[in-house]
Amino acid sequence: MQRAIVIGGGIIGLAVAWELTRRGTAVTVLEKEDRWAAHQTGHNSNVVHAGLYYKPGSAKARLSVAGNRSIVDFARANGVGVEVCGKLVVATEEAELPALHVLAERAEANGVPARLIGPAEAHDYEPEVTCVRALRVDSTGIIDFPGICDALVRLLTERGADLRLGAPALAIRPGRTGGVEVATGSEVIRADALVNCAGLHSDRVARLAGISPRARIVPFRGEYYELRPERRGLVRGLIYPVPDPSLPFLGVHLTRMLDGSVHAGPNAVLALRREGYRWRDISPTDLADVARFPGSWRLARRYAYPTGMDEVLRSLSRRRFAASLARLVPAIGPDDIVRHGSGVRAQALLPDGSLVDDFLIETAPHQVHVLNAPSPAATSALEIAKVVADRIPARVD
Repeated sequence: MQRAIVIGGGIIGLAVAWELTRRGTAVTVLEKEDRWAAHQTGHNSNVVHAGLYYKPGSAKARLSVAGNRSIVDFARANGVGVEVCGKLVVATEEAELPALHVLAERAEANGVPARLIGPAEAHDYEPEVTCVRALRVDSTGIIDFPGICDALVRLLTERGADLRLGAPALAIRPGRTGGVEVATGSEVIRADALVNCAGLHSDRVARLAGISPRARIVPFRGEYYELRPERRGLVRGLIYPVPDPSLPFLGVHLTRMLDGSVHAGPNAVLALRREGYRWRDISPTDLADVARFPGSWRLARRYAYPTGMDEVLRSLSRRRFAASLARLVPAIGPDDIVRHGSGVRAQALLPDGSLVDDFLIETAPHQVHVLNAPSPAATSALEIAKVVADRIPARVD
């Protein structure tokens, strides 16, 4: 029987392990933390994306549209909370209408059910929203992504997979008789293939395996607020701004969660540690990695001012954060929101300072490395897993 080692116990790693197990491969999953979904999967917005933002024909477009269906089906089949509630992308001024129309065209090209509506119909969905026009996207939903991971762990356990928490990959080398060997500190594990799904540390794991990835991970922290319970009625579902096409992130938005709470965010600031969820979380090693990479400085020249400065100021000021939300729902004020944690996005950056805008998967003999899988990767997890599994050659005995 073919054996594979998967490094990383987030939703991508667990989905890959499940897909390989279904194909008859014996799998060992190594997760350095003491729990599954400890980082990106456990700190995201829990949105099931529809696929309208991404360039037609791109992996993000194809896999998010397919993933939108497969992840919802998986959740329903395994008792995981999910609700396909739809969302509004709202243009709050005339200048945003061209970009909104581009989104509508992309939705059509990608096969996403979406339609342009006027303010009156937008108010039927969201009575407190302000807009001159909106895009209604019916297939967007809310899901419990950590719950998806729990279900995958349960299924993998039932199939006899070797699931290991507190097991960091400390060394990776070619096997003596082929395949790979991974040292965890307590033992050396041998397998026919290695799959790197290490997220925030995926480039480091690739280098540990002898690969020189063309992209470097740069961590961006996204901070969230939450509407106070008595103000939750201001938002019924999901409300997004029209994204600025010159910027890499979608902008702060409002999301009603499965438990009825309403989350607001995220913004986007450089994290000072790869797992830095607060300003005081600082890693000299991680900062040195960023500083040594030429692409970091080229990215900074492009976005540091005014965009980056605005994001930092919004991070430090509840009033500024509330003002961004009030562009969508004018009734929201600074006293209506309270802080609600943050997440860190593992964003791959190229040496020329450009952000990798699609999923990035690189291969080597007996190895597959998932090197860029930010949003909508959680939505697309089951589909990414199929792509990864297809790239692992069958064992020849």
